[in-house]
Amino acid sequence: MTAGRTGAPAAGAPAAGFFWHERCFWHDPGAIGVFSAPGAFLQPQPASESPESKRRLKNLLEVSGLIDELEVRKPPPASRRDLERFHTVRYLDALEAGDRARGGDGGDCAPYTPGSLAAARHSAGLAIAALEAVATGELANAYALCRPPGHHAEADRGRGFCLLGNIPVAVMRARALGQVGRVAILDWDVHHGNGQQAAFYDDPEVFTVSLHQAGNYPLDTGAFGEQGEGAGEGTNLNLPLPPGCGIGAYDYAMTELVLPAIEAFAPELIVVACGYDACAKDPLGKMLLNSGAFAAMTRQVKALAERICHGRLVLVHEGGYSEGYAPLCGHAAIQVLAESRIEVPDPQNDEIAAWAYQDLQPHQRLLIDGWRDGYTRTRA
Repeated sequence: MTAGRTGAPAAGAPAAGFFWHERCFWHDPGAIGVFSAPGAFLQPQPASESPESKRRLKNLLEVSGLIDELEVRKPPPASRRDLERFHTVRYLDALEAGDRARGGDGGDCAPYTPGSLAAARHSAGLAIAALEAVATGELANAYALCRPPGHHAEADRGRGFCLLGNIPVAVMRARALGQVGRVAILDWDVHHGNGQQAAFYDDPEVFTVSLHQAGNYPLDTGAFGEQGEGAGEGTNLNLPLPPGCGIGAYDYAMTELVLPAIEAFAPELIVVACGYDACAKDPLGKMLLNSGAFAAMTRQVKALAERICHGRLVLVHEGGYSEGYAPLCGHAAIQVLAESRIEVPDPQNDEIAAWAYQDLQPHQRLLIDGWRDGYTRTRA
């Protein structure tokens, strides 16, 4: 018998679940390189949002042996009913029509080809199954290797390589079924988590936090002043960090504002939109993190979850476009999640940590202190 909505994980539950499916790697956004669409003077090349960074992470888990310590599951795709809890009927119909034809663009920089919708539905299905297993106490925590990513997708359109809102779909389903009540979503992808923000902007039971590079993507969202509306006022927190932030700035932001804000909200479960594009090797971000930083943030959130919500934590894979380096970051995070001794050496972890400007810079401290003080005043 599994634990109930407010209980601890079932006795003997595996340390961590790992949810993946080969179908997710078969999504093809087209030969667009780092751009949103092909062009007359853009020589075709594989899209930056390619399967390789995710497949290489899964392969690395296999080669290191860490995957043998995980509860591996391949759940079914999300149903149309589950998708409609977040997405509009009109948008889903348009995706299905495009999938039957020659593909297209889900809205704003969300290209897809025939077969992409099947991958996207499986991606959402991974998030659904991972969240359900943790919410019901069947698993202690879980990692969902989702692709395509989902944190930019909005109710009526895809954005930023994202076709379906994996996390909003999963959270809305779990709450509708009474599996969980209050949920906190922390997004540390280098791009703003506009999808979660839009999904729960007026919902007082879901706290959304986004730690991202200022002015990257999307350009029209992600400011500190966007803090929710109506009944949800105060339950959205954006930290738009300036480009060039490294280990010191991220650690300071986490300890001074992100973790205390989540703890004050007192969720029953924490979801992390786990992108690795804030790493120093990413082609679409300008931040300086190494794999050790992602392990440290995972350790911080895991400790918080153990303290306030029976350890209930789900990491949902988002961005990360360095095919060579993102897998090392992912392995480091999953090692922490599973409390494993199996470690993969990162040949550049220490080198990146030794780069100049990795320490917290005065302008970064001033900015984060201002956010902390302003957010605390508005919540008082």
